[in-house]
Amino acid sequence: MRIYLTHCSFTKDTSLKDTGKNVTPDVLYTSQHIQRFINRCKEKNVEWAIFSDLHDVWFPSEKHAWYEKDPAKVTEEEFQHLLENFDRKLQKYDEIYFYHNPGRFHRLYKSLIEKSSLHNRIHLISHLSDIR
Repeated sequence: MRIYLTHCSFTKDTSLKDTGKNVTPDVLYTSQHIQRFINRCKEKNVEWAIFSDLHDVWFPSEKHAWYEKDPAKVTEEEFQHLLENFDRKLQKYDEIYFYHNPGRFHRLYKSLIEKSSLHNRIHLISHLSDIR
């Protein structure tokens, strides 16, 4: 089984802020990076998810409210929780493709991939055409 993943974004639908309304990740995240990723995954009919600094692996069927969480402010305890859930939620996948911008790839995500028990299954991709 294969899944495509990308990291979350600061750019979100601000109309949802302070409403408490739960939405799917394709509704919350409005950055071009994420919207292009999601659209490509939908076009290719592949499994996908967003790695959230707060909610860990966020699948498209799940709903959460608007939030703010700076990856630079993730504590060691929070990181361990994110890592454990990352490994647990993605355990069933043989191939995990992490879509990223190499020039703007936060150290939190690099560390997550390096420390994951699944790191041998994770492949970094940086082009939408790599989503097949």
